[in-house]
Amino acid sequence: MLVQHLTKGLVIASLLTLITACLLGSTPLGPDRVILALFGAGAPGDAVVIWQIRLPRALAAYVVGAALGLSGAALQGLLRNPLAEPGVLGVTASAALGATFVLYYGLVSLSAWVLPIAAISGALLATTIIAIAAIRVQSVITLILIGVGLSSFSAAMMSLLMNLAPNPFALSDILNWMLGSVANRSFNDLYFAAPFLAAGCGILLATRNGLSALTLGEEAASGIGLDLRRQRIFVIIGTGLLTGAAVSIAGAIGFIGIIVPHIVRPLLRHDPAMSLLPSALLAGIALVLADILVRTIPTASELKLGVVMALIGAPLFVWIAMRGQARND
Repeated sequence: MLVQHLTKGLVIASLLTLITACLLGSTPLGPDRVILALFGAGAPGDAVVIWQIRLPRALAAYVVGAALGLSGAALQGLLRNPLAEPGVLGVTASAALGATFVLYYGLVSLSAWVLPIAAISGALLATTIIAIAAIRVQSVITLILIGVGLSSFSAAMMSLLMNLAPNPFALSDILNWMLGSVANRSFNDLYFAAPFLAAGCGILLATRNGLSALTLGEEAASGIGLDLRRQRIFVIIGTGLLTGAAVSIAGAIGFIGIIVPHIVRPLLRHDPAMSLLPSALLAGIALVLADILVRTIPTASELKLGVVMALIGAPLFVWIAMRGQARND
């Protein structure tokens, strides 16, 4: 009952947040003008602003946040580690490397599917490495260090591609994916990522009962009939699809996948199964609000969404890590 009430509240908050994103911008629009534009009435200029600029951008931010929030909650449940998250474990950086690789070599001109497939391939590779490491190592610190290593390697490779960029335009594209942004996104970007987002979401939601069983420990979960190998494989595939699709839309966005599940989990008795959907909804809301902040801050050039999330998320990540260490002590 608790999760149903929380989910309903977050759904309503999501709609209000998306409407707010349509209202605010460099030129604020009144609620009456936004409503008319949404239904195809009103001034033609308002319809262009809403349907071609603000609404696609807001939906892109929401979808990316939801994908990363759901992925973070699933990884934390699988690894039984509150610090697990696609960005911290190197999955986001690996997905960004896949995207920048095809951007550098101009392969995106071959098909609109090349970019999301490349990002998802990078995410799946990194998630597989993390899952294998989780089986072989017992220390959470070692696991995080492996993720840091993956992130560092991916960042180094992206820096190399930037260094070898043949022209300023290629360099600009690579830099945009490294910093993360939903500016100038269209419904087409969401369309091409939608199949991967839907598949990843469906897979992770289907594994939620197994995540609850894992709270008892792997031996106990196996004893009640959970196929651990199958559970790991499905969570790996689901998080890889979601993270890769998110990166194909917005580039590298970090920390939201660790912060939001950490907020939601105590409200739902620390049950990873119940926290999946609320984490996705709250993360979507949070990223849309962050993007509204990016759009409305009076700066000479627009800040990148990934940079703003890092500035907000990194101190919170340190606080979560220190809090967890204090509990262990």
